[in-house]
Amino acid sequence: MTRRFAKFMTALRIVFRYTAAGFLFLTLIPGTLLAAPFADLVTGSLSGSAIFAQTLPQIDLSVGGETEDLSLAIQALILITVLSFGPAFITMMTCFTRIVVVFFFLRMGLGTQQSPPNQVLIGLALFLTIFIMMPTFHEVNENAIQPYIDEEMNQVEALTEAAIPLKEFMVRQTRDDDLLFFMDMVDLEAVDGIAGLPLYVVVPSFVMSELRIAFQIGFMIYLPFMVIDLVVASILLSMGIIFLPPVLVSLPFKILVFVLTDGWYLLVESMVRSFH
Repeated sequence: MTRRFAKFMTALRIVFRYTAAGFLFLTLIPGTLLAAPFADLVTGSLSGSAIFAQTLPQIDLSVGGETEDLSLAIQALILITVLSFGPAFITMMTCFTRIVVVFFFLRMGLGTQQSPPNQVLIGLALFLTIFIMMPTFHEVNENAIQPYIDEEMNQVEALTEAAIPLKEFMVRQTRDDDLLFFMDMVDLEAVDGIAGLPLYVVVPSFVMSELRIAFQIGFMIYLPFMVIDLVVASILLSMGIIFLPPVLVSLPFKILVFVLTDGWYLLVESMVRSFH
């Protein structure tokens, strides 16, 4: 048994060696065959050092180039930076925050644990955000994106014009006390209009107002479900059934009440109308 195991290990080492050698051959040789003419390889006019030099990849770390190439590189860098801030843009500068917080309050009130799952709630909140924000996005497209594509304005002007509709939307949904609080924190005096408000003042005040409204709506949703839990717990306690969890009994009643009142329609309708 020991001899068989030793033979097996020896054969395994041989296979591993030939596999590694073949991998190196397939990795290095095709680059050389593609870089060097076949006639030079046959006649031997291409030396071994030249083959090795052409096999290695060439790395250029030099900085330079024409103005157009540099401009394209900067545009790519700006695009990557904007995409990296995409989740923050969606959650902090749109109506997504209010909608998703209310949906999670609804699931907590129903007590259904992971139903609907997070993917469904976030997906529904995302598409409702697109539906509600579509007029704002259309205005951004007309005032900033299309003129920039037509080369009627540069990048800075396009970003400035694109921020104005977003500021108008956020300011409409922001409470005056929150906006004045952040303006006082940065010693910002009265401005001429919404365009004069910086984003670092508008965005946090908007998020605070959205969280406040979302928690108010969540309380109104949570209250009837809590009443059902209290009624079921009182009935079970009066009947002497203490071994059965009240939440387990109240869950089907809460789902029944929510379905009979067409809760999803009422909730989504009220959420959409709250932004208009």
